[in-house]
Amino acid sequence: MAAATDLLYRQGVEKTTLADIARAAEVPLGNVYYYFKTKDAIVDAVVEAHVQYIEESTASLDRRYRSPKGRLKGLIRMLTDQRDVIAQYGCPDGTLCSELVKRAGDDDHEATRLVEIPVAWAEKQFRAMGRQDARDLAVEFMASYQGTAVVTQALRQPSLLSDEGRRLERWIDSLQTTE
Repeated sequence: MAAATDLLYRQGVEKTTLADIARAAEVPLGNVYYYFKTKDAIVDAVVEAHVQYIEESTASLDRRYRSPKGRLKGLIRMLTDQRDVIAQYGCPDGTLCSELVKRAGDDDHEATRLVEIPVAWAEKQFRAMGRQDARDLAVEFMASYQGTAVVTQALRQPSLLSDEGRRLERWIDSLQTTE
């Protein structure tokens, strides 16, 4: 799973083969087929691993920070700490989601959870601040990060993500709360 997750992130879904995954995992190709009958099965498992990581990360932020503003700013720091790898490969979740949604066509794809979960979590934080516009703020928050991740990767400038992180922290501090 670790090899598949890494390769799908670094190479993309379309460019990654089962043979690539077997080689990276240093196992015979037959072993990959034993556990995953198709590439789609591996992709689904990778998406589930990403979902689990997002859920664990947000739960950790919930435990670590007492206030919703603190939790949101903690997420920003967690994301900006990945700025160097994001400058090279993009956001792990956003990139995978975008690629898989295109691949799925009109059908719903489980990969949308990679964006839905952090948006819902951020909405919960804004709602805890007493914000009636919590959903709009959550979408704006995540769109700002995802958009900056794309620009950071395109221009290969990790500092862009750091700068946006600081701007988002100031924005969060500026929001009126009724907590």
